[in-house]
Amino acid sequence: MSVSVDPTSVNPMGNEPAETLRPHAEDAFADELAALAAQDDRPRPARWKLSPWGVATYLLGGVLPDGTAISPKYVGPRRLVEVAVSTLATDRALLLLGVPGTAKTWVSEHLAAAVSGDSTLLVQGTAGTPEEAIRYGWNYAQLLAQGPSRDALVPSPVMRAMAEGSTVRVEELTRIPADVQDTLITILSEKTLPIPELGQEVQAVRGFNLIATANDRDRGVNELSSALRRRFNTVVLPLPESVEAEVDIVTRRVDQLGRSLDLPAVPDGIDEIRRVVTVFRELRDGVIADGRTKVKSPSGTLSTAEAISVVTGGLALAAHFGDGVLRPGDVAAGILGAVVRDPAADRVVWQEYLEAVVRERAGWTDFYRACREVSA
Repeated sequence: MSVSVDPTSVNPMGNEPAETLRPHAEDAFADELAALAAQDDRPRPARWKLSPWGVATYLLGGVLPDGTAISPKYVGPRRLVEVAVSTLATDRALLLLGVPGTAKTWVSEHLAAAVSGDSTLLVQGTAGTPEEAIRYGWNYAQLLAQGPSRDALVPSPVMRAMAEGSTVRVEELTRIPADVQDTLITILSEKTLPIPELGQEVQAVRGFNLIATANDRDRGVNELSSALRRRFNTVVLPLPESVEAEVDIVTRRVDQLGRSLDLPAVPDGIDEIRRVVTVFRELRDGVIADGRTKVKSPSGTLSTAEAISVVTGGLALAAHFGDGVLRPGDVAAGILGAVVRDPAADRVVWQEYLEAVVRERAGWTDFYRACREVSA
């Protein structure tokens, strides 16, 4: 059984609780989830904490009948969220697909928190993820002493979710080796996990489902087999449609991160946030905002997540080495680091963009100078 502690965790140096740097979604937004649960009178699938309507409202935001404001966790097409939530209410697993930085992990965490009240049943996919991370492992001391038994078995997050009727998350599914990925086929199709060493099996109880995230743009990606892909309903999360939508996303997330790190208020730096987003979108799309001038794109993805990182880093610079107001010099180095991933090719792309676009843009002189200084 998973244990969630909020907003503190055990201090390894003693018994005093320590404030966590990043609480789990169900802890950080516990008040909103409780308010929704209290006023959500719609039918709920087995073992769900909220109805599908309540889950969608939690993700997209809204105002409850008693006036409680629910903050949006995801800014994007409502229909995509509705499809994702509806999928989890069936026996089909959910695959959130998209380029890096489209909030796949963020959405999966909040979906699990709203559906099961627990987002911690997690398998993190890497090139070294073993089969045991999805099926089960063994306590080898007990295994050697007593032989195979249920006491010696160490359940994976997937096995625990099956037994508890909860939602489990598999992050970066395409980074897991193909033969390990396919371990999920029987689980998703038969809803059972055999334990041949014991002649037993674990059958999923109602409420169990799985959310996976994947992208096909980064290096080190393993394609999903057609047999496994058929076990999922796929929802593709797009990049933000407009500058305003992306600025809103970056502002909200930086504000949340900034409060936890005691950084300056975001509104003081809204102009720089808009500038970072504009630069990223133009280089990502290969065309400037007016659509009349094409530019080269660098090798990186320049995602919304990277824009959030650049702005957060800039706020830290402004707070600790400036006057607390986000300025061009605070974000210039972060932008350079995000754009220039390949020192040879990307530096040329950046220099051309800087001279042909940034230099000529009205009101961007300070930004141009700051970028030139860090690029020298």
